[in-house]
Amino acid sequence: MTYCLLLLTVVALTAAVPVPRALVRADWPEREPVVALWVWQCLVATVLLCCLTALTLGAAAVFGTVRAQLFAPAPPAVTAAYDLSAAPVWAAALTLLLACGAAWSTAMLAREFVEARRRRGVTRAHLRERAPELPAGLEAVARGPLLVLEDEYPDAWWMPGHPAQLVVTTGALHRLTDHQLDAVLTHEQDHARAHHDWLLHLSTALATGFPRVPLFAHFCDQTHRLVELAADDTASRRCGHLTTALALIELNQHRGVLSCSSSHRLLGERVDRLLQPPRRLGRRHRALTATVAALVPLLPLLIVFGPGLTALA
Repeated sequence: MTYCLLLLTVVALTAAVPVPRALVRADWPEREPVVALWVWQCLVATVLLCCLTALTLGAAAVFGTVRAQLFAPAPPAVTAAYDLSAAPVWAAALTLLLACGAAWSTAMLAREFVEARRRRGVTRAHLRERAPELPAGLEAVARGPLLVLEDEYPDAWWMPGHPAQLVVTTGALHRLTDHQLDAVLTHEQDHARAHHDWLLHLSTALATGFPRVPLFAHFCDQTHRLVELAADDTASRRCGHLTTALALIELNQHRGVLSCSSSHRLLGERVDRLLQPPRRLGRRHRALTATVAALVPLLPLLIVFGPGLTALA
């Protein structure tokens, strides 16, 4: 039991501190943002699985009822392999800490999704006020996936929810060419297709709940950046890099897209990246990276089930 908890702690600390920093310093995520998003998700899943499995083992060691229920279908040799009856004193403290962390994580996730739903409701109400009144026969069009707003500022964004809507201002329709508008719509539709809003909510909740954990802080920052790069790549593959870059400039020119301020730095980086697209990784390299990342979350499961499988062998 002690051996399993120590291994899980080492894996969690390794994945939560040095690995994210190395991943942030690497240059390949900018070349393959979709693969990078998958790697970050697998890394976060590994740490969460380490904490969850450590909590389960600790609870089984501290509480006899939990141990009896957890190992009820297992033969005596498996129960003896974990040596849960001789749990050290620090196991109770670690279990309590992990239980508090699990409760706090759940609360942060619930708060983030409830708050996101509230913000969507407020935004939808505001959009209904700004949307032009249509004749009775066109009410179904107003509830469709596309909503056009009267606004001189060019803008377009995807509003998640049920139903999801793509909002475009008349300023964007006037300033963008047909190909540029197609690039903008493709960009926003990629956000919706890949459910980037769920990923952003998850990363924000973890970073808010655990701001001092490097993994969650980097996960939040990189997710907000990589989802935009991934959507840019989808739009550029369909409409061209130059067209997508010009559409991005036209939509954000009034916000200072080429400004050096930190709030607009990502926009400038996106434009530069579209004008000088980086060379993609090879197909084999992408497949290998994605496969290795998918196997990493299995490590805590192997650590937990290892003693039991050894006892049965």
